[in-house]
Amino acid sequence: MPALQLLRADHAPALLAFERENRAFFAAAIPDRGDAYFAEFEARHQALLDEQATGTIAFHVLVDEITGEILGRFNLVDLHDGTADVGYRLAEKATGRGLATAAVLDLCSLAATRYGLHTLNAATTLDNTASHQVLTRTGFTPTGTTTLLGEPARAYTRQVHAPKA
Repeated sequence: MPALQLLRADHAPALLAFERENRAFFAAAIPDRGDAYFAEFEARHQALLDEQATGTIAFHVLVDEITGEILGRFNLVDLHDGTADVGYRLAEKATGRGLATAAVLDLCSLAATRYGLHTLNAATTLDNTASHQVLTRTGFTPTGTTTLLGEPARAYTRQVHAPKA
């Protein structure tokens, strides 16, 4: 059963494998990270952990708890004033099984309970049908258009609340 885990240093080898194995798949929907990302992966991974330690960002990986394989990345970025932006990517072989929907729902719960957030924002390029479906299924509402990495995109928002005791 896959579960979200907060990004740690020991995730680096599995995360690099995830990024390499899915590079072409991701590049079909979003701009490629470029060769430098892979050449400088260890330093970039440490930089992400350092940034996460500041509390302004929270990186999570979707890990198959049996194999340790990373199946996705689900992140909260720009945490401030109770809001954050949601970003995610799922391995090609993990698509079509509801894993992205379940992980985004888990991330929304963590946003409210662990990080004290109340508003989440997301955006996806207009041609990324799968992401539009995930966002809609998880309670995000379209709010208009924007650009994402230079591409036309649809913006979404969702309110999240910690459960009442």
